[in-house]
Amino acid sequence: MTRPAIGKLNIRKAFDQIDEHWSPHIAANVNGQDVRLAKIEGAFEWHHHDGVEEAFYVVKGAFTMRFRDRDVSLAEGDFIVVPAGVEHMPVADKECWIMMIENAGTLNTGAHENERTKRDLPTLKGAE
Repeated sequence: MTRPAIGKLNIRKAFDQIDEHWSPHIAANVNGQDVRLAKIEGAFEWHHHDGVEEAFYVVKGAFTMRFRDRDVSLAEGDFIVVPAGVEHMPVADKECWIMMIENAGTLNTGAHENERTKRDLPTLKGAE
């Protein structure tokens, strides 16, 4: 069996490759899960992911994860898992850098597609 090359990626420096808010980039793939990085600012939209949990880690800044029944404030270093099927909306008053972990191929807009849907996510240099 041929093993893939072992590489590394500096997460903070990788954000220099991301120019657009709400545009996830793939940092790695682990056991069928994408590790994605994104810069966020403003409000996204209400959405959910059928059958897919989604994990968020705040690398830099802060944001609020809105749920229909409450808001959860997240600061640098905080981590949250959104259960499958739960409606949520991330909101960042200022630019925030996040790491997400979810099934490869999961659409960022969840169960519906629109102008904010991102397909064929770019892979960050150094993550190959």
